[in-house]
Amino acid sequence: MRRLGLSTVLGLLLAVFGLAPSASAADPAPAALTFSTDAATTTPGGTVKLSMTITNNRTYDVLFIYQTIEPTWLTTQRPDLKYSFTGCTLATAADSTPCAGTGPNNLGPNYGATIPPGQSRTVTLTLQVAADSGCNGNIGFYSYFYAEFNDATNTSGGPVFTPQTRVLCA
Repeated sequence: MRRLGLSTVLGLLLAVFGLAPSASAADPAPAALTFSTDAATTTPGGTVKLSMTITNNRTYDVLFIYQTIEPTWLTTQRPDLKYSFTGCTLATAADSTPCAGTGPNNLGPNYGATIPPGQSRTVTLTLQVAADSGCNGNIGFYSYFYAEFNDATNTSGGPVFTPQTRVLCA
C-alpha cells in the first residue's frame, strides 16, 4: 500500500510540473494506399477504371514499392464471370503515361518510384467485363502492398493488406 501511495504522489508531481508523457495524435501511415473506381456498377461489355493512389507521408523518399492486385475468393468462384485488365496508366502531377511495369500482377514498378515526401502517384487499371459474361453480384479485389524508404525503413515493418474494392456487375 505504501508503494502505491508513493507511485501515485510521484505521478501527480510529474503531471503537475509537465514532465509526464503527453498524449499526442497518431502519426499518419508512412505510405497510404487508397482505392477508387470511376463507376460503382458495370454491365456485360462495360468497363470500369480502378485507381490506386499511393501517398508518401514520410520525410524520406519512397524508393521501392511492391503491390499486387488479385480477385477475391468469391469472385474466382463464379465460372460465368469473364473479365480482364485491358489497360494501365500512371498519373503524376505532371502527366499521364502508360504503365512501365508488368501489369496487374506486379504493380509496383508502375508507380514510378522514387516518390518524394508528400507526393502521390496513381495507377489506373481498366477492367473490361466481357460482353458474354454472367453478371449478378460483385467483382471484388484485394491488394498486397509493401514500400521501402531511403532511410532504410519500410511500412510498419512489413506488408500491408489493403481493403477490398468491389464493383457491382448487374
